[in-house]
Formats: sequence, structure tokens, C-alpha cells
Amino acid sequence: MSNEAATADAAPAPEPIPHGLGASLQPADARAKTEGTFPYAADLWAEGLLWAAVLRSPHPHARIVSIDTSHAREMPGVRAVVTHEDVPGRPVHGRGRADRPVFASEAVRHHGEPIAAVAADHPDTARMAAAAVIVEYEVLDPVTDPELAFEAAALHPDGNLIRHIPLHHGDPSAAGDVVVEGQYRIGRADPAPIGAEAGLAVPRPDGGVELYLASTDPHADRDTAAAVYGLSTDQVKIVVTGVPGATADREDQGFQLPLGLLALKTGCPVKLTATREESFLGHAHRHPTLLRYRHHADSEGRLVKVEAQILLDAGAYADTSSEALAAAVSFACGPYVVPNAFIEGWAVRTNNPPSGHVRGEGAMQVCAAYEAQMDKLAKKLGVDPAELRLRNVMATGDVLPTGQTVTCPAPVAELLQAVQEYPLPPLPKDTPEDEWLLPGGPEGAGEPGAVRRGVGYGLGMVHMLGAEGADEVSTATVKVQDGVATVLCAAVETGQGFTTLARQIVQETLGIDEVHVAPVDTDQPPAGAGCRGRHTWVSGGAVERAAKMVRTQLLQPLAHKFGMSHELLQITDGKITSYDGVLSTTVAEELHGKELWATAQCRPHPTEPLDAAGQGDAFVGMAFCAVRAVVDVDIELGSVRVVELAVAQDVGRVLNPAQLAARIEAGVTQGVGIALTENLRTPRGLIRHPDLTGYALPTALDAPDIRIVKLIEERDVVAPFGAKAASAVPVVTSPAAIASAVRAATGRPINRLPIRPQAAVVTSQ
Repeated sequence: MSNEAATADAAPAPEPIPHGLGASLQPADARAKTEGTFPYAADLWAEGLLWAAVLRSPHPHARIVSIDTSHAREMPGVRAVVTHEDVPGRPVHGRGRADRPVFASEAVRHHGEPIAAVAADHPDTARMAAAAVIVEYEVLDPVTDPELAFEAAALHPDGNLIRHIPLHHGDPSAAGDVVVEGQYRIGRADPAPIGAEAGLAVPRPDGGVELYLASTDPHADRDTAAAVYGLSTDQVKIVVTGVPGATADREDQGFQLPLGLLALKTGCPVKLTATREESFLGHAHRHPTLLRYRHHADSEGRLVKVEAQILLDAGAYADTSSEALAAAVSFACGPYVVPNAFIEGWAVRTNNPPSGHVRGEGAMQVCAAYEAQMDKLAKKLGVDPAELRLRNVMATGDVLPTGQTVTCPAPVAELLQAVQEYPLPPLPKDTPEDEWLLPGGPEGAGEPGAVRRGVGYGLGMVHMLGAEGADEVSTATVKVQDGVATVLCAAVETGQGFTTLARQIVQETLGIDEVHVAPVDTDQPPAGAGCRGRHTWVSGGAVERAAKMVRTQLLQPLAHKFGMSHELLQITDGKITSYDGVLSTTVAEELHGKELWATAQCRPHPTEPLDAAGQGDAFVGMAFCAVRAVVDVDIELGSVRVVELAVAQDVGRVLNPAQLAARIEAGVTQGVGIALTENLRTPRGLIRHPDLTGYALPTALDAPDIRIVKLIEERDVVAPFGAKAASAVPVVTSPAAIASAVRAATGRPINRLPIRPQAAVVTSQ
């Protein structure tokens, strides 16, 4: 035998490609995204393309006296100019409530509100033409303080109060031996998608239009567009292009709608690619929030009563503020047992930029506040902060302040103990001084002698799916032809890994390796929005049901041939076997020449709106997380370095280990930005520095060591696969833990996020 042959014989067998649930299956689009060949909306092109630009208000509040578009229309290369007068259908839109004009007509209510849009032969021409639209304003004083909105003149025909929730639970006269109070402010954060908004509108021969967008809820966007354009829904089609990351409702509808209007008016394809400034001006932001708390506890530190006031700044329009307020009020006490709770929550309009759905909305703001209160209580009682939390954590069977019983797994104590017991990172004194990573970076001005280390804790919770009666339903079709499976589902891949999960479900159920997920458009049945872990639960559940129906179609003829029930057959590693070993064949053999398909829906159990006292079973399920933060603070400069974040999370079931770890790490890193750097400043309603220089996102250099110390797989029996949403709850929890650690290092109260340097300065030692 030759040496070459011997070497070939000795070569190890190739590693099997992982597949099915529980495997770290690589996303199908990973290579294209890594190499930069993945098509996003900004890459689209069409024959005869026109370019669009939008004129936006430079004022946060003004009355529109007149709009003159004549100069813009007369410019060479300009093909169309549209304003509110050119909207043929419903003139308003909105994700939660339709109260936002497509184009401002009588008044502008926030900085950057759209007034007109232009289509031209060249993007520079379009921008110059938009600037040539002459708008005469009567500038008005903006209302930017949400506390003043209650008494201010109405900023909108619907008034300034969007929603008020008074939550009453237990005995209002209850009182504790120890009382702590605090006031907290959470700043305005932006989802800051890595790719700014872009889209293409193409007119159709039937008088309709096709929109190519990075939409996260294509059917809702289609319905809105059809209503605005005065068309039937079958005349409007939305095709979802690559979504360059989404931590919120990805597309600003006010950005989408002018595109279709211009395409219908010109009869030509029209493309719009937003600048980073336009992106900041247009889409919704996280609600800035003012919170006032009073916690009562007995002498042992057990909570007796929580009183709170929560005020959400919705900005100019309602959007999803009602839903955010419901989450904030419902979770205002955190994952703790509180027998008596009295919470007042309001969402109000101002002339600030609109707020809306951003990952963990409502829950993130209150988590920072109630965890600060737990730190204050521990300090007043002289109890270890982690121990105080352990005395109060909730478990399955406990009752929320809304009166809803927690029926899902709630292993909060186990999560907290896991991060508490995890070894702390070494102190800087154990390493050479020239290797220290000081707050402020390697070239920072800090001195080692001014650095103090702090350890803090955060416990957080979020709800999954929609709430308060939202109809959560998704539809999926699984087709198999010649051994290749295709999944059709309108669940948009926003980075949460749904397309990978869908492939794994079909592989697991049918034993087929080659599975494709079809592109998403509105010709498919609706699947709903891509947020709050919906698609893992609802769309994944629909895919599983459809795949099981195909499995039955495959196995029934075999079972009938051998005189047994198809339930006695199993599919493992691409083979079909019977319980007694009599039957053994391969899936590929049985599928040869066959075409099988099935369509199924998944709809979780219904919920109900909160009543006049804030009571009701409003949520389908909940997820929990514990984070221990270790920080180094330069107490002279107030600079903070997050050394380590230890995370323990309640995940239900791990469906894709690598993907799950990436989601948790990304959520924690986003929380670092919320805690330390991300603050969209809006003095007098004007967005200052609407760019990624003025808005400081954390980079890879800012990311701390993230230790996922425990993933608790206690399956939620009502969820498909038993899995829970993974990415929102670390975003909610990590800012609170970081603030807690800075308190421990400095002894300062830290009652505002992001943490300002002056808040962490210790003037006397």
C-alpha cells in the first residue's frame, strides 16, 4: 500500500453537519453578510429609477402658515412634489394609534416632522428641490417637559394625555418599619440601527404599488400604506429586503409612505435612502421616563408595599406608548413578592421626538428604578444587597401587582444565586500597573489610586408576545419535494435567528437536511411583528405544526402498510424506524418523487386588558434574568469601566446554543450603552448631534467580559418547544446592575441613566 493510500485511509471522517433543535446551526446568510454581498434595501435598483428626498421641519412646534412648492416643481429633473394635499386616502398613520400625519398640514409637532417629498432624476436634485420648498411658519413655544404637558394647551386634537393607568393592589393603609424614597430619570435612547432606513417603490400596471422595505411587520405596513394611498390591500405588496439589524420596529412608516405616493404619482420606481441624520429625526426612540418610588419593608427587609409614579414622555404622537406604559406599570415592582402596590402611570404628548417600541420598552425604565430602591433599602437595613433581594424574589405561583398569577417557570432565586456565587474577576492590584485597564481607556487621564471597584446586582423581567388582548397569531407552510423542504412564513428575520430556527424545526421533525426559508412578502399569510420573541414562539410554533402535519402525511402510508399506527414510527438521523425494529427505511427513499405540504397556525392563549384598577391577566408569559456587574470607577473623573457582567437567564429551552449566547451578549452590550453613553439630547425639542459621533454607541472596545454563568432550562409548558424570548431581558437588567455597581463603588445615589461622570465623582474621601 502506498503512503498516499495509507494517509487517505487514516484521515478522520468529516464532522457531521449539526442540525435539528439544540444544535448550533449556522445562519444561511452568514457568509453573504460577512463578505458584504447580502442585498439590503439600500442596494436595490430598477430601470428608470427616480430618487426621493423629504423636507422635514426645523422646528419642534410651529403653525404652518403656507407651503409653496412652485420653485421645487420648476427645477430641471424634478418629476413630482407631494404634500398633505396629495394624500388620496387616510392622512394619518401610527403603529399603536393612527394619530400621526403623513405630511404636516396645519402644524408641526416635533423636530424633523415630514412636510413634503420630492422625486427627481438624481439624488442631489431631489435634495435641492426639497430644500427649495418654501414653508412659512409661525414658531410656537415647544412643550418639552412632560410634567408641564398636563396643564399645557392641547398639542394634538386627541389631547396631551395618551393613557393613564392607576394600579391598586392590596391594602392602601399598609406600612413598613423601614421606608426609602427616590426619584429617577431615564434618558432618551435611540435604536441606532447599523443601516439607516432605505426603500424602493415600484408602480404596478393595476394601479397599485410594490414597496421593497426592511419592514419588521410587513402586513401591518401594507394595510397602513393601502389606507393612506386609497387603495385596496391587494393593490399594495410589501417585499421584505435584508434587515440590517433591528432592536425595535425597524422601519419608520413616515419614511415608507412618501415613497409609494411618489411612485404612484410619477409612474416610475422611486428610491429613498435616509441619511443618518434623517434616521435619527424620523424613527421612534425609547421613552424618556420620570419615576418616583417609595418602598416599605419590615425590619427583616421583606417588602410590605411599593408606591410609584411613572411618567412616560411619548413625544409628539402616541405610537406604542400605551403598550409601553402597561409594561412599565405592571412590572413596576420587579420580580419580587409585593403584597401591596399602588402605581400611577401616565404617557403624555410633548413636542419632543416621538417615542415608541424599543427592546424592553417600559420594563427597562422601571427596572433601573426599583433596583435602585432595593440598594437603598439594603443600605438602610445594613443587609447585603444580594441577600435582601433573595428574601423578596418571586417564584412560580406568586401574584403580580396586576393580580395575574405567574404560571410560567420563574426561577428568580436560582438565577440570583448563580451570579452571586460566580467567582469575581481579579483585582487590578494582582496585575502589573502598566497592564491596568483604567476607566477612560488605555490612554485615559485617570490615576490608579483614584480607582474604586464596585459590585452590583440587577434582577429583571419582561413579557413575551403582545399584551392586553393582542391577537398573536402566525401562519406557516412547509412544502417537501424530492427530499428538499421549503418553509413559507411571513416572519421577518431581523437578526433574532428565526430563519435558522425554522430550518432546525423542519430538520428535527422530518429528518431532512436541506431546508430553505422563502423570502417574505405580503402575498403570504400574516405572521405579525418581529418583536418580544414573537417569532420564536408563535411563528416557530406554526412551522412546527405544519412540519408535523407533513410528517403524518409521510408516515401514514408506511404505518398502514405494516398494520400499525403512525405514532409508533420515529424519525431519527434521516431514518424511519418502527418501535419493534420491523420497519427500517430512510426519509429520502420515502420522499422520492413525492410532493407533500401543509399549512398551520399557532395562536397562544388569550389575554385581557388591564381594568380601571390596573388588574387583569394581561400577559401570555414572562422571562427573567439576573446580572452581576463589576465596575471600576475613577472617583476623581467620574469615568466608569465595566469590568465584567455575569449573566444568568431563564431561557426555557436552548434551541441553538451559539445563537442564544450571541443574543444574550448583544443584549448585555446594548445595556452597557444605555447605562453609560447613549443619550439623545433634545434641548427645547431639537435633536442635537443626530449622528453616530454625537450619539455614543458602545463599541467592541467598550464591551466588558460577559460571562453567561447559567441558563435555566425549565420549559414553559404553554410555549412551543418550551423556549422563552432571550434578547430583551438582558437589555432590561444590565443597566440596573451597572448602576448598582457604580453605587457600590462610589457611595453616590446614581438616580439617572445614562450615568453622568459628575454623578460618579466623590468629592471627599
